[in-house]
Amino acid sequence: MPSFVPTSADTLEDQRLYTSARLVEVACLDCLARVGVKKNSEHHTSIQWTAEARGHCPELNRRTGGRDFQPACRRLVASIEAAARDGQVPIGAEDGY
Repeated sequence: MPSFVPTSADTLEDQRLYTSARLVEVACLDCLARVGVKKNSEHHTSIQWTAEARGHCPELNRRTGGRDFQPACRRLVASIEAAARDGQVPIGAEDGY
């Protein structure tokens, strides 16, 4: 549960930019789970899962415990890498995001 709930417009805009700016929807080529993806570099990928996408992913559903700090689904990572190679996911941060 968050201990800090932002209220200022500037903080809310920073939060929006950090969590959702430039997200591109990518579907897993295996289970078709759809996630938001942003690649700030070749080695940095942000993935925003929805409850619906988590429900579609058989690899995540097989795992026990919480999702925090677990590696991403290998099939989804391969799908994201393919989308980046095909130019569907731009690589590189813009204005720090």
